[in-house]
Amino acid sequence: MPCVVHTLQLVVNIVHKEASVKRLIDRVRLLVMLFRKSSVATEQLLHLSGLTLIKDCPTRWSSTYLMITRLIDLKDSLTQVADTMGWDSLLPSEWQRLTALRDLLLPFAEHTQMLQSDTMSLSLVVPALLDLSAHLSEFPQAQGSSHKDISSLAKKMKANLDQRFSCFLNPSDSKFSPLATAACFLDPTVSADAFIGIDDEHIQDLLSRAEQYIAQMVSSVRMQEDAVEHQGGDEECEEQEPHAK
Repeated sequence: MPCVVHTLQLVVNIVHKEASVKRLIDRVRLLVMLFRKSSVATEQLLHLSGLTLIKDCPTRWSSTYLMITRLIDLKDSLTQVADTMGWDSLLPSEWQRLTALRDLLLPFAEHTQMLQSDTMSLSLVVPALLDLSAHLSEFPQAQGSSHKDISSLAKKMKANLDQRFSCFLNPSDSKFSPLATAACFLDPTVSADAFIGIDDEHIQDLLSRAEQYIAQMVSSVRMQEDAVEHQGGDEECEEQEPHAK
């Protein structure tokens, strides 16, 4: 199985391959670096907002999202300091596109934070992937005719997510494993919301594969236990510790 969080970041990295979106991110990055290199601007921004800007880092998960979110949160203070310093800030249209990009990346950042924690369970993987897939499907419709490049990016991310995680989400894939779906089905804290009563053919297909997998595993274990018990009944041997199940 692939590392789920690392593979999610590979999907997110598609944003850097979309030319128009990459130009916007580069514009943001230059503005952040301009502020961070100036102690005067940093001090003024800290005085106005109590926060500083965040620079993204290729080796840090969700860093692009964190950089964009902090910039949007400090928009008013940042614009005020930029005017004082005589610097150009972002255009109104760029702020709008940046907000749309943040909304696109938000669920990825949230699921990354959850799945990388020490308490993460395999049962959370499939619900997270289904939620992200639904988010990417609905995002272009929510945007309408505005920000067509970001809507197009969402469609590309959806196709890439489906391809990379077919081993979890596509029962017809040659590498499909029902283990993650079975783990979700057996976890009462998530199965009710993810599977039970959901009238969706794809989800019901996953649920069916999970039930078949669990039944096969239980049947195999019972056969092994019966064989052990039968062998123990035919042979007389010294008393031993009970066989661990």
